[in-house]
Amino acid sequence: MKQILFVCTGNTCRSPMASAILARVLESNGHFDVVVGSAGTGAWEGSPASEGAYLACLEQGLDLSAHRARLLSQALVEESAVILTMSRTHLARVRELGGGGRAHLLTEFAESGGPNGEIADPFGGPMDEYREAFRSLAGLMPAVAARIGGMGSS
Repeated sequence: MKQILFVCTGNTCRSPMASAILARVLESNGHFDVVVGSAGTGAWEGSPASEGAYLACLEQGLDLSAHRARLLSQALVEESAVILTMSRTHLARVRELGGGGRAHLLTEFAESGGPNGEIADPFGGPMDEYREAFRSLAGLMPAVAARIGGMGSS
């Protein structure tokens, strides 16, 4: 089983949304040999997904009700084949924990740079910002799934 890890700050908005979206894309493409998870560089262990992330996903048929935040750790980094981050600061932290060449800025991995190559954090913002984050993430996932699917098992 190949493990993919998404990383953001609190692990309550961007990374759980990305994880749920990619899991659905991979499943629809028949890639059942991949486990997708998420963590945060400053996560409060056990926190649920933010209300905005939960609702934005629910609107698109994805359920984040079981999500619980995890703090990024060296163990999570070591067990992941690919680590995709929402920002450059997250990427730096993953590399500090030994992520090396397995760690990538999400937009660069998907070969689609956003305004500054980062996914904006909707935390605490209006629902439209959560929906925009969802749309941004969903737009990247077909390319991410194609790259991961082409990597073979690890």
